[in-house]
Formats: sequence, structure tokens, C-alpha cells
Amino acid sequence: MASPFQVGLVMQGLPSINSGLLPSVTKAFSATWAQLTRSSEASKRTIYTQTAPLVKEEAQYQKINDSVAELPAFLKAYPGLRNQHVFPSFNGTPMLAGQILRSAFGNSRASAFSTLTGATRHLTSLPASSFNKISPPVPRLPGQSFARGFLSFSGLSQNALYRAEQAANNNSQNPAAQEKFYETLLRANLPQYIIDRYQTGQYATNRACEDKYIKALERTGQFEKARLVADRRGDFVENPALSGEEIQAIGQAVAAQSRGGNFAMSRGNATSGYSGTGARETPIHVVVDESIGGTIFKWIKFLFYFGLTAYFLLVFLTLAIEATGMMKKVAGTNSNEAQAAQQTARFSDVHGCDEAKEELQELVEFLKDPSQFSTLGGKLPKGVLLVGPPGTGKTLLARAVAGEAGVPFFFMSGSEFDEVYVGVGAKRVRELFAQARAKAPAIVFIDELDAIGGKRNERDAAYVKQTLNQLLVDLDGFSQNSGVIFLAATNFPQLLDKALTRPGRFDRNVTVPLPDVLGRIAILKHHTKSIQVNPSIDLSILARGTPGFSGAELENMCNQAAVRASRQKATSVRMEDFDWAKDRIMMGAERRSAVIPLEERKMTAYHEGGHALVGMFTEGHMPVYKVTIMPRGQALGVTHFLPEGDKYSWSKKQILAHIDSSLGGKIAEELIYGTDNVTGGCSSDLMAATRYARRMVMELGMSPVVGDVNMTEDYQHLSTKTKELIETEVRRIIEESRGRVTTILQKHRKELDLLAKALVEYESLSYDEMKKVIAGETLPHKLKILPNVPIKLPETGGSFAPPLEGSGAAAAKNGEKEF
Repeated sequence: MASPFQVGLVMQGLPSINSGLLPSVTKAFSATWAQLTRSSEASKRTIYTQTAPLVKEEAQYQKINDSVAELPAFLKAYPGLRNQHVFPSFNGTPMLAGQILRSAFGNSRASAFSTLTGATRHLTSLPASSFNKISPPVPRLPGQSFARGFLSFSGLSQNALYRAEQAANNNSQNPAAQEKFYETLLRANLPQYIIDRYQTGQYATNRACEDKYIKALERTGQFEKARLVADRRGDFVENPALSGEEIQAIGQAVAAQSRGGNFAMSRGNATSGYSGTGARETPIHVVVDESIGGTIFKWIKFLFYFGLTAYFLLVFLTLAIEATGMMKKVAGTNSNEAQAAQQTARFSDVHGCDEAKEELQELVEFLKDPSQFSTLGGKLPKGVLLVGPPGTGKTLLARAVAGEAGVPFFFMSGSEFDEVYVGVGAKRVRELFAQARAKAPAIVFIDELDAIGGKRNERDAAYVKQTLNQLLVDLDGFSQNSGVIFLAATNFPQLLDKALTRPGRFDRNVTVPLPDVLGRIAILKHHTKSIQVNPSIDLSILARGTPGFSGAELENMCNQAAVRASRQKATSVRMEDFDWAKDRIMMGAERRSAVIPLEERKMTAYHEGGHALVGMFTEGHMPVYKVTIMPRGQALGVTHFLPEGDKYSWSKKQILAHIDSSLGGKIAEELIYGTDNVTGGCSSDLMAATRYARRMVMELGMSPVVGDVNMTEDYQHLSTKTKELIETEVRRIIEESRGRVTTILQKHRKELDLLAKALVEYESLSYDEMKKVIAGETLPHKLKILPNVPIKLPETGGSFAPPLEGSGAAAAKNGEKEF
């Protein structure tokens, strides 16, 4: 008996067939409609599965006859189909494998049997074993039409099908791509191709793909199998062994793990044919196709772990090498290891600290002849701590001691001991003292001792204290006759641990102060030996004008002066070169590129002229040395006063004179421009004047109202009345000074104008040049910076007022030596 699909084909191709077969066709379509109704009522959840052969399930319902079927009798009448074969489908329905022409049947359903015949390019999804040998072309029948150039499938060209197939094959794990290809095959009326491709189990699928597969089964007449597939899908969704939430969770977990890759879930084994339920006996197989992003992430994670492992391995190897000393044997001595060196410095190279040299001379005598100190039972100090400001010559003193004694000198800085690894500092301390003992007599010198000898705290970690503890142990291990002397230098002795500075470790503290006038003269003479200095230079003037300079700063000043003289093609270093170098060190470089309007330059000239005139005509003030309006650093101008020597104490008259000179600039601006036009350049002057007045009242007992008391320490605890009294006295001192300054400047108004005009023209004036200017003389040998400055001088005649007795100007007028 012919199948319903065969009956349908016969009815379409041969109208003369008995119409009694219509009930069978109706029954087939009724079964299909019932199956579609049940499918629409099932869950709408889309589940991505890998298809598997269904042979095992179908065997439960029907046995398939795999023998090759012969052609029906009504098709054997065609000569071209006699030798054709029919291969069975999954439900036993015969399926042609040869060439069947759609024109022989006259409708679109017949084209389902003409999938590959006569094609110039074949679809490659089906395995080769799925087709029998293709027969030769069929002779043309009457009324048959052929398409030339390409084969047509229900309006779709073979090229279109080929492109669709390639797209689906390139995205084999993309269910959407497979569903699109299945839709194209249905439009081309190639349902058998869909069935064979779907049943391979090599392509991803979803509910839409299963729908296309069911439609293909129905078109080929496999209604029973279509019903079985629909029932199986309903069982899969409604399987109580795996809930919908679990299925969704599995899909989400796989999607998250794949990081964007395509994935497919299989309910069955592709080889065995059984379906999975999620239980242990029937697991769900998941295949993950990882995306490019996931691959990149894996490589990044791998490189991160590899780098981390390599870093820790390198640290471990470094510690092992440090501990065993293998690198010393291979590459020589470590650069951080202290090396014994013979010093060439002598005490004759050290100036400005004679007292410190005398104390260290004992160490030299001990190193030369230790026995002379032990005859009477005396012991030489084991350690000497050099304390003083930076640049005073502490390191040079230690080198001079080693040079005078002619012993090895071990030098290390405090920052060279500790490193990133724990225990390195203590190890280097042990090695340093071991080398010194091996080459005794020797000197061990550690510069910047506060770097490793700072005060310990109970909150510090144990490794922080290791270096200091080892230093304390080695200092205690020294014996007085070991021949090793330990020297150290620091700028902050108050930061050192008390256990380090106690007697027995550091028995002596040698202070190396800033040099005084005589010390600065000696330092300048030493450093000017190597440069060509003009014979007219008086080094005592330089020494008096550099109070607070250290030996290193004086050396730097001499070097910069020599460089400037060489740059200006001078034959020797002049006094102006030294002044330039001193100002550069004190206030910074000249700001010659600063664009300052002429009116502001005139105001600055009056301001600095007021300072200079008040200093010249005030009794008890230091002599004026130089005044300039050249901008340097943050200052637009400066007036230098030259002390006769280092000042260690100040009288009340001298302090009041300094207050007067500090207010001279502001009062000069008020006299020339009015109180409303005074600039803010006097802020530092007012600060200095107030500081002097407050010290007079609160510290020095120079106020008759407050009395001889010191109120600096307990100022916060003073009563309000006492604080008001202090402020009243400070204001009184300032106001009295203001009156004195106003009187001086009004009296010497003409000198003020002359001095301001000269400052604008020449920028800088020395004391001798200032005397000539205020006397009305010219400076023919001095280069003018801004000639013809429009400053109107007063027309009032008369001679200049004489300087006050005791001032620097009065001494110069009387022919006395100012300095």
C-alpha cells in the first residue's frame, strides 16, 4: 500500500488516480494539526540542544525497514526512472535518490526529489553515504522545460542555497543561523535535506529549528515521526526531573563561563541515542565554544600568575644570593661595602673650627702611639660624635683625622645600610666593624647617623630596630685598646636614641659651629688660593658681609665669583663678582627679564632710599654697605648693612635703630606719594619692626611699663589685661620710631630725591657712591641703566644737614675708617 505522501504525489502528478485516497490525506493532515496544537500549548522556553539520533526512541513505537524499496508501479512507466532507487526515511517512507524533474509532476512538491541532480555545485551538509549513485540525465519528455545556467529550486537559485549553507556551516553552534538555513530549505522545498542535516547532531538547535524539522517530516509524509518528535519535546519540557529554573540556571551558568562564546546543551548522547533528564544516570551534556574575549582573558590571567610567580622566585633567589654571598665570589665586592682608603686631607685644610680640631688632635696622637695613654691607666674614648649645622666641615674633620694619623678610613653614609630586604642593615654593620678590626688601627666614620640611629619606639616593628641594635652591640664590643675609633656626624643630635649617645659608646660630643668673622676670613683665604683674585679686594669686608655663612657656602661663593669673572673676560676676580655671588646665594638670581614699569621702579627707589638714609643718619645703626633695586627672588630691592663684626648681644639703642630703619621705606613712600598710595612692599619691614618691639617688651625687659619679666613661654596663660598691656607697649615703641623716622626723612628730603634718582639710573649703589650722590656729585665711571630719569628735585637751596653723631656717615665725614 502506498504511503500518504506517495498518494499526494500521484494525485498532483497524475490526475487520473482514484480519488478514494483523499480520506488518507485528510487523516494525515488531521494528525499533523493535532500535533501542532499540542506544540503551541507547550512551554515557550527556548532550550539550546545538540540533536542526537532518535533510533532508540523510535524503536519503541515502530520498527524501521532499512531495505531498499522499489519504485511504485505508477512510476515505473517512465523510462528514465526505471533504474532509480528509493532510500527509506526514518519512518519507512520511500525517498528518491536519483534525478526527478519537477516538470514531470507539474507542481512544487515534486521538486523535493530533485535536490542535487544536474547541479554544478553541490550542497555539502549531507554525508556522501546518504545518496546513491546519480543516474544519467533523463531524456526530455514532451512539454518539459529546462532552466539554463543554474538550477532553480522553487524560485531560489542554487547559488543562494550555497551561500545560505556556507553561512550555517560557519556558525555551526549558532541556533539562529541553523534556523535561518532551515527556513531557506523549506522555501526551496528541500525538506529531506533538513531532516538529514538535523539528524547528524553536529549543529546547534533550538525550538524554532525543531519546528522546521517537524515541518520537513510532515512534508515528506513522516507524520508519525513528526508526532513522536513533538511528543518527545513536550516530555523534555515537562520532565519533572529538571525544573525550568534549573534549565535556565544551567544556560546562564554556561553563558557566563563561556564569556560570550556560543554554547549548546545536549539531552542525549550523540552515539547512543538516549535523552538526558539532568539526573546522574542521564546527564545533560554541555558543549562550550569559547569566544575571543574569553581566550584573551585566559591569556591575561596566565601572564599575571606567571609574572607574580616569577617575582616571588626572583625575591627568593636574591635573598639566597645575599645570604650565601655567591655574587661576591662571581662579581667581586658589593659596591655598598665600605672600602678602606688612605686620606690625603690634613688639619691645615680645615678652617673656622679651631676648637674642634684641638679635640680631635688627641685621637690622632692615640692612633700614632696608643701606649702613651695607657701608662697612667687612662682610656681613650671609643666614639666621637660630631654635631653641627650642614656645611661646617664635619666630614672634612673626620678625613683629616685619618689623614694625619695615616690609618685606613672606613666611610659609609647612614642611608646605605638599610634596603628593601630585612636584615641587610644589620649585616652590613657587622661587616663594617669586622673589616675595621681586621685592619686596626683604623677609623670608622658614619655620616648622617640619624638615618639609622633614630629614637626607638615601642610601636616599631622588630625589623626596624635591627640595624640600630646591631650598631649598639658592635660599639659595646669595642675595647679601648682595639685600635679602632668610631666617628659619626649628624645635624640633629636631638633625634638620636639615648642608648646610642650614652658614655661608653659616644664618650665625646664635638660641636662644629658656623665660622665667625676670623674663621670666615681664614676660609676665604684658603679657597682664594686657587683662583686669581684682584689685589685690591679686602677679604675682611667679604667676611663681615657674610654672617651665618658656612664653609661650604663660602667655597661656593668663591667658585661662582670666579665663574662670573671668567664669563665676563676679566683678568681677575673683582669685588663686584664676589658681591654678585653673595647676593645670588642669599636672595637668588637676578630677575633681569622682569618687566617693571618706570613708576614702580621709582617707588622702589624711594623705598630703598628711605631705608638707607635712616640707617645713615640714625645713631647706633650698622653702616650701610650697598643698596639696589635689582629684583632678586621675591624682593624688588634690598638694602645691605655691614656689621663691624659678629653680633652676640644687642643694646636697646641698637634695637631701636633697627626698628627705625625698618620703617624708613614705608615712611618714605608716605612722604612722596601720600598715605593712600603706599604699596604692600613694606609688609616684611613691618613684620621685622614688630618682632623687634615684641622681643623688647616680652623677652628682654626693655619696657618700663611691663617690667623685667619674660612672657614668651606662658603667653597663652596670661590674663587679658596683661596681653593688652603688652600690645600697648609694642604699639608705643612703633609709634615713637615712626616719629623719629618722619623727622629724619623730612629733614633730608633732598638727599632722598637724589638717592632715588641715582638708584633708578644705576640700579645699585655702594656706600661710597651713595655718599657722592647725596653730596650732589656725579658718577662718571658708572654705567647708567636708565639715563635721564624724570625725577623732579626740590628747588630749596642750602647745605645738607650733617649726619648724626655716631652714625656711619658721620664717621666717614670725619675721615675715620668705617669698617
